[in-house]
Amino acid sequence: MTVSVSRDSALPEEDLALLPSDEEVAAYARNGWYLTRKLFTDEEVDELVAASERFYAGERSRVLPSRPPRLAYWRPEDGPVQRHNDYIHYESADIARILRKPIVGAVAARLARAAEIRVFQSTLIYKPPIAGEPSNLVPWHFDRHYWQSCTSDDMLTAFIPFHDCGVEMGTITMVEGSHRWEEIGANDSTARHFADRDNEDLERMLERNAEHNRAVVRKVPMVIPKGHMSFHHCRTYHGSGANVSARPRRAISFHLQPGANEYRPFRLSNGDLVQYNHDVLVRRTADGRPDYADPEFCPVLWRNA
Repeated sequence: MTVSVSRDSALPEEDLALLPSDEEVAAYARNGWYLTRKLFTDEEVDELVAASERFYAGERSRVLPSRPPRLAYWRPEDGPVQRHNDYIHYESADIARILRKPIVGAVAARLARAAEIRVFQSTLIYKPPIAGEPSNLVPWHFDRHYWQSCTSDDMLTAFIPFHDCGVEMGTITMVEGSHRWEEIGANDSTARHFADRDNEDLERMLERNAEHNRAVVRKVPMVIPKGHMSFHHCRTYHGSGANVSARPRRAISFHLQPGANEYRPFRLSNGDLVQYNHDVLVRRTADGRPDYADPEFCPVLWRNA
């Protein structure tokens, strides 16, 4: 196995073996997903659990200056549904400190073949151990649909469970190679979050696109040991099933952007601009666009020296 590392890399020597090899980078480009080595210690993962419990109990290092219109933000009064809390890297300093461990950004940079990786978004997720809870089912979708205001087609997501995570917990599942498909049937509805769409319609969309590309839908559940994580390309179809275990599935969905990514105006067929939550939070560029490099909300995770 060969590992190519830039001489400008600032990783500790012991972390170099944790980077994906050239062969694994090629496999990511072919498959659309990658399972890492152990990037977090058990102690770091346990601190993520403890920090998330403090967050659910009301602890905040800071709060968002305003509430974007499409913010996912579970509160106790929402009950025992699947919990989603956006901007966890902004509101919890303890969680942000662990997420911003250099090796995470370095792995993402290798996979995306980018000199710089910035945070784009992070969502704290809690899937309760209730087999029949409808909110636990995440239908087939890919993230690029929701990032139409971005210029990059190389964005990627790390799925970071806080424990061993397998099929019985409703782990994230990838449709192998789907990021390389030519897409058909896309319309304004694809810019809407999957929670606002019909699950059966999303299933049919996956099947139609597979048929158009003469592809077999190969669904690969990510079986992820504690301290490891999965990465997937922004155009890889993915979803997850019910949590039929006896414990909650705890995780963070950590969305990342290459350094070259920036805002672009993207209009729907009726002329309305697609808006991402950042657009009402981040600073503005010199020409008045939302700045997706705002260090308060989109800090640099990794940069070659």
